[in-house]
Amino acid sequence: MKDATSIADLRLLAKRRVPRAFFDYADRGSYNEETIDANSADFKALKLRQRVMVDVSNRSTEVTLLGEKFAYPFAFAPTGLTGMQHADGEILAAKACEKANIPFALSTMSICSIEDVAAATSRPFWFQLYVMKNRNFAKQLVERAIAAKCSALILTLDLQVQGQRHRDIKNGMTVPPQIKLHNVLDMATKLPWAFQVLGSKHKTFGNLNGVEGMSGVKSLGQWISGQFDPALNWDDVAWIRSIWPGKLILKGVLDVGDAQKAVSTGADAIVVSNHGGRQLDGAPSAISRLPRIVDAVGNQTEILFDSGIRSGQDVLRALALGAKGCMMGKAFLFGLGAGGEAGVSKVIQIIGKELDVSMALTGRRTLAEIDDTVIDRG
Repeated sequence: MKDATSIADLRLLAKRRVPRAFFDYADRGSYNEETIDANSADFKALKLRQRVMVDVSNRSTEVTLLGEKFAYPFAFAPTGLTGMQHADGEILAAKACEKANIPFALSTMSICSIEDVAAATSRPFWFQLYVMKNRNFAKQLVERAIAAKCSALILTLDLQVQGQRHRDIKNGMTVPPQIKLHNVLDMATKLPWAFQVLGSKHKTFGNLNGVEGMSGVKSLGQWISGQFDPALNWDDVAWIRSIWPGKLILKGVLDVGDAQKAVSTGADAIVVSNHGGRQLDGAPSAISRLPRIVDAVGNQTEILFDSGIRSGQDVLRALALGAKGCMMGKAFLFGLGAGGEAGVSKVIQIIGKELDVSMALTGRRTLAEIDDTVIDRG
């Protein structure tokens, strides 16, 4: 892993070390994967404007997000089954974020529970909430996040029903892994992973343990189809706001009208996101929708960006189009699968350095100097 110089390098390492079912879960998208491909293609189409002979000797990547100062303008997004990329994955990723001073967001569908991560870290993290039909369970999750001193709550808006992920079905992805011939043969080629993950006490959905009716849940698809509420609406945001005393982030906005409604709820930040291409296939890339949402509501709330970030140059592009900060899921999961906590730290190092160097080469010294003139319009 010491020779890895890019997120692409870490992805290849993770592919060799993580069983196919869990690697594909992290790596790919829904249906024909048009949207996940658009996320990547539309970033590449944004060319950066090179500037020369600018004094960039003193640069800073520091940012204030939701009232807190961080070393970089990016956070690790909430991702389900993180602990299946590497044993105790959520704990390791949170530790790496704490050391680097960037935000870490824990998913409802994590392997390590809210309490597990809180016990292993000293800095508050963000918690992501899915609202289920069982509102009492959702309320319990919020109360647990409060008890763990989480500094922000992320309410995901774009998963009332799940977009089908063909690869998950074909791979028979469950937690713990199904004992099927092709899974056993695959894991036999990844013995270090098997010894670590199967030997850990964290092997199921940690936040669901001990909750009535949830103990037998193994499949993410099973959980979503049975518990996620297609009736979820803006009134539920008001309910969450009433029981959560801290910063509230609404994640999963692509439409200007939805962005305006999200702001009207009093959210402290919204995340422009298409769920990493894992929900509505055929939806536009998130980066293509960022500028119009910034134009509509950017002066009313903090705008974060998610979906497609794979490099520091991508972070710079998103900031140039108006995002205050970025979130990334796949990139840090590749680092985690490639090398545990050290791999996650490597991701922060790679993307942080890429951002810093790209700022210099576009003539920017601080994040405040980054605007749409960073993009080369030809």
